[in-house]
Amino acid sequence: MTTVVDDAVPAEYVKKRCLRLNMLAEDTNDEDVSLFDAEEDAGKKSKKRIKHPLASFFHLFFRVAAVLVYLLCGIFSSSFIACMVTIILLLSCDFWTVKNITGRLMVGLRWWNQVDDDGRSHWVFEARKGAGKQQASDSESRIFWIGLIVCPVLWVVFAFSTLFSLKIKWVPVVIMGVVLQGANLYGYVRCKVGGKTSLKNMATNYFGRQFLKQAMSKEEES
Repeated sequence: MTTVVDDAVPAEYVKKRCLRLNMLAEDTNDEDVSLFDAEEDAGKKSKKRIKHPLASFFHLFFRVAAVLVYLLCGIFSSSFIACMVTIILLLSCDFWTVKNITGRLMVGLRWWNQVDDDGRSHWVFEARKGAGKQQASDSESRIFWIGLIVCPVLWVVFAFSTLFSLKIKWVPVVIMGVVLQGANLYGYVRCKVGGKTSLKNMATNYFGRQFLKQAMSKEEES
């Protein structure tokens, strides 16, 4: 009897120790998983969060205000000169703000014109490369591109409507809207996709992939 008791006690002790070690290992694994989950959640929240609310507001304010003044100026004012000056000022403020501030802050893109020592003019299109704090927010990027694309389309619609309705006096105003906001759209699209060589490469790669897909599908059918 005594021998049996002496042999059983160490076995139970070893089992308890193993159970405790397993519980500690599971706790540490749970803590590591929770830490990784917390980091992923923080990364997702930072991408969804608007980092530059003031820039996001003024990115939309001037261009939306110009559209509203154009649509409602006949209701609130009978002076064509006052409406035209107000719209042109809003369009000019929007062009400068989007070109120099909001594009750089919200999506990390910028474009400008520079003159070299020989007097030749060059257009420069840049895209920020980096991660971490400099990474653009998804919400800001969505706001930026929606505002950048929708408003020039509206001014193109206004241009056709003025021509068809024979409102000749409004033609210079809508042309100004198309030119200023279309210039920013063109510049930032060039920054996003690259220069002319990049555009050619994208088109070549696209048609090459389509050709390969068709060839592979024909081989599978045969």
